[in-house]
This record gives sequence, structure tokens and C-alpha cells, in this order.
Amino acid sequence: MTKRFVIGVSGASGMIYASRLLYHLSPCAEIHLVVSPVAGEIAAYEGISLTGFQVTVHRFDDLAAPIASGSFRHDGMVIAPCSMKTLASVANGITPNLVTRAADVTLKERRPCILLLRENPLSRIHITNMLTAHDAGATIMVASPPFYNRPASIEDLVDAVVSRIIDHLGIEIDISNRWSGYE
Repeated sequence: MTKRFVIGVSGASGMIYASRLLYHLSPCAEIHLVVSPVAGEIAAYEGISLTGFQVTVHRFDDLAAPIASGSFRHDGMVIAPCSMKTLASVANGITPNLVTRAADVTLKERRPCILLLRENPLSRIHITNMLTAHDAGATIMVASPPFYNRPASIEDLVDAVVSRIIDHLGIEIDISNRWSGYE
């Protein structure tokens, strides 16, 4: 049976994370995609395309979309990148758009919900929201790539982070070297 995932893209720098996640997941899973208007602007500015993937696209303001309901069965949700505004909304159950509503029902239904944060430094408010979202069931990840795999490109750096997301979704795709100890 094909896995089904919801991918939300919110307005934070790091659209390459969303693009690489779609690149790796869309060939092997059913993807439902929601991109905020600000995320679309940032993607254009960063020179990243979020089109051309085999996905079902939902409008950011469509709170009647199937993914807005807990009865929509899926295997998990990722918000990548996740802005601090979106983190705050998810952490506090504020659901004015489809990204935050889909995350809210994902948490309510106890499905995997991964928030890939892309902010530095973090304020006490950010850290409190991270803890609140974690306590609600979200997996908090920070776009912080490892260097033990000796990356040769930006894609190598990004894929190391994306690989960890995919691991947490329970998908077997080897896209980055794993730590195996010192040689």
C-alpha cells in the first residue's frame, strides 16, 4: 500500500528543504502539498521551484480541503521549512489556514507531525513554542546538517537533513551517508 503524506511549506528561508523533500518522497508516496503565499514568494526569491512533482496541491486558504479533517487518513505531516509564526500557531492550536489546520488534526489524530525549523538564534518564545508543540506530539527538527558525511554540495547538506525527516516518516530511502563511527 502506498504511503500518504501531507507536506506544508511556510514562509521561512530554506525552500530547498521543501524541494528536496518533494524530490525524494513524491516518486514513492502520495503527497498532498500546501504552500503559503509567503513561501511561494520566498521560493521564487531563492530560485527554488516547488512545481513539477507528482503531488496533489491544495490552496492555502481552503479549510474545506480533505486534509483539514482528521478523517483524512495519512501517514504523517511535515512542515518544511516551518516559520516561527507557523510553529506558534501549531503549538497553540491556532488554525487560520490549511497548513496549521492540517497540522492540528495530524496532532489530534496522533500521527507523525514533523516541524523543520529554520531560524537562528532562537528566542525564549521560540523555545517555549517548540516545547509546547513537542508536548502535543510534534517532532521538532532544526535545519542543522551534519558534516561527518563530508558534504560536497549544498544538496548533500540539505539531503542529510531531509534524510532524517524521511527516517522519521518510516520510509526506507538511502539518500545520505549515515554515521558509522570513525574509520
